[in-house]
Amino acid sequence: MTVPAEPLPWDADIAAAAALIADSTRAAILRALLPDRPLAAGELARLAGVSAATASFHLAKLLEGGMITVIRQGRHRYYRLTGPEVAAALEALGLISPGLPVRSLRQSREAAALAEARTCYDHLAGKAGVELLDGMVRRGLLEEKSGRTDRGDTSPLRFEVTGAGTKELGSFGLNLLQLRRSRRHFAGSCIDWTQRRRHLNGALAAAITSRLFELGWIERGQGKTARRRSVRVTPAGIEGLASTFGADLP
Repeated sequence: MTVPAEPLPWDADIAAAAALIADSTRAAILRALLPDRPLAAGELARLAGVSAATASFHLAKLLEGGMITVIRQGRHRYYRLTGPEVAAALEALGLISPGLPVRSLRQSREAAALAEARTCYDHLAGKAGVELLDGMVRRGLLEEKSGRTDRGDTSPLRFEVTGAGTKELGSFGLNLLQLRRSRRHFAGSCIDWTQRRRHLNGALAAAITSRLFELGWIERGQGKTARRRSVRVTPAGIEGLASTFGADLP
């Protein structure tokens, strides 16, 4: 009997990754990095509520475990998540985890802002992200597919752009041919941890979100902690998302 040279995808050893995330300080650091913005060790220490030495210890553990990567600019070092797979895993854990207790009006407002609209690594999430996907499906810009992708991997659910979607997304400013050449999967979905419904992910979702920022249809939250991850849909964005994608936002 031949033993497979590569690990089978359903035989992953999740214990090491779970142990890394299970520490409260490391979990706080990973949450702070979810917006896909590089942060210095000192800022991560402040956001996690620990000393610089403690943060450095935990950052070394996360680097060793492949959860984060480091960017060097001269004498400075900045940290970020290794990729969207780490962000997707953290979002998925949110579905089965109790919420953090809200102890102030500021925290209550931050929680509400995250539920309304935020980034899940590099793509739109929250109510806005869920409605974006729903609108694109309703309008016939995307259609659901299942089975094997064009790369040969098995996906329970993925999306393909329709003829109408190709025209609309091209007018929106996206190069779909270039996106399909990306090493990242083209279009799938995450179960949104605040909405318990799916939002679009993958190369297509990241490109749409980047374009939304460019057009000023969404903008970053202004807070110092959780609202770094929140975004605000602008009045132009509410109108543009409705007319372009059929997204029904209040």
